[in-house]
Amino acid sequence: MKAWPARTRRLRAMLAGSPPLWWSLLYFFCLLCGYYVLRPVRDAMGASSDVFAVFPPGLLAWAAGHGVALGDYTLQVLFTATFIVMVLLQPLYGALVAHFPRRVFLPIVYLAFIACLFGFQALFAGGVPGRGGLFFVWVAVFNMFAVTVFWSYMADVFDNEDAKRFYGYIGAGGTLGALVGPALTSTLVGLIGVAHLLLVSAAFLCVCLLCIVKLRPWAIRRERLHRDASGEQAMGGSIVAGLKLVASSPILRALALLMFFGVGVGTLLYNEQAAIVRAFYPDAREATRYYSLIDAAVNTTTLLIQLVITRWLLRRHGVAPALLLPAFAIICGYALLAMSPLPVLVAIVQVATRAGEFSLGKPGRETIYTRVDRESRYKGKAVIDTVVYRAGDLSFVWLHKWLAIFGSRVVFGVGMGVAACLALAAWRVVRTQRELPGGEATPPREA
Repeated sequence: MKAWPARTRRLRAMLAGSPPLWWSLLYFFCLLCGYYVLRPVRDAMGASSDVFAVFPPGLLAWAAGHGVALGDYTLQVLFTATFIVMVLLQPLYGALVAHFPRRVFLPIVYLAFIACLFGFQALFAGGVPGRGGLFFVWVAVFNMFAVTVFWSYMADVFDNEDAKRFYGYIGAGGTLGALVGPALTSTLVGLIGVAHLLLVSAAFLCVCLLCIVKLRPWAIRRERLHRDASGEQAMGGSIVAGLKLVASSPILRALALLMFFGVGVGTLLYNEQAAIVRAFYPDAREATRYYSLIDAAVNTTTLLIQLVITRWLLRRHGVAPALLLPAFAIICGYALLAMSPLPVLVAIVQVATRAGEFSLGKPGRETIYTRVDRESRYKGKAVIDTVVYRAGDLSFVWLHKWLAIFGSRVVFGVGMGVAACLALAAWRVVRTQRELPGGEATPPREA
């Protein structure tokens, strides 16, 4: 406990001496707070038994005409639709990045999301059929693109050394937003209704726009200091350059594999957890309590690791332990679940998996993007964080549908293999990133 005052003083000193850290913390807090205001609404739509709220009547009639009850495949259909939309939006995002400077395309992305929230507010207020499925897909797209743009922008504002110092604290700001968002939803939904909750999220995104403007001079300063290509000019290049970059760049290929298998272990665990919870907690209130305890444990553990360990680990040892430790923890967790898939063990592994990703894996990956060129940072990263991410979701949600026939032990046994692939991908990233500028053969020591 004696270390806490020293860490608190260090954080205060960093905030006082680094205005961009203040604005970045506020930016990520508001972004995740706005998202987590929306997430319970999205989850409720995905779990809704009212198929007319989720799917438009025309689609339901077409599926019924072909002998398919869409209500039995709600999540599979929504995940598939999300992947298709991600792929279709990639050229549009690529065109924005290629033809407009940073000061233009960053606000455009967030203004488009704000406008969509006003549209959804009208759909929910009017009880329009099919609103749930459309909103579910949109929230997934919003989360991927908005967070991807955030971290790409952070790589413009901070260099590699600053990233190691600050990304843990910035992640902690996002974790606080993830805690405040659901609390706002549970408090306000009974007072203002679901439709008006969407406007609360829009207000947080407006603050994000302010942070983008305030951080712009620091991004320009960093680019001039390191003589990097200026983000004040249009990037140019092909609108599908991101796909080509991922295919041709060794570090982006390695990061794409890491993302794919990371999503795989999470999707298998999430879907099998749902089946186990249905079996052990048939009462909706007990199931909700179980999930809420997991979320609270994940956010608390993540926050503690971000404040105490992440910064020290990245500065002292580089990205290797940040990427490898979560992967090996998942292997051990899946091995435990393959032997005894009990709800309490599922909860423990879920907390370890998600907290490890949020507090170590994510900051570790994001520091690598500070050492690549701007086209890789914006275009290549967007492909990995959206298309590759949702391709993993799509692949493993259908794989789980088949594996579930054989029971939980088979699911977790296969999950061990996926987790092993995740560890191999993490090792590949660790080795490949050493060839980038600012390699970590001799990481700086903690002051």
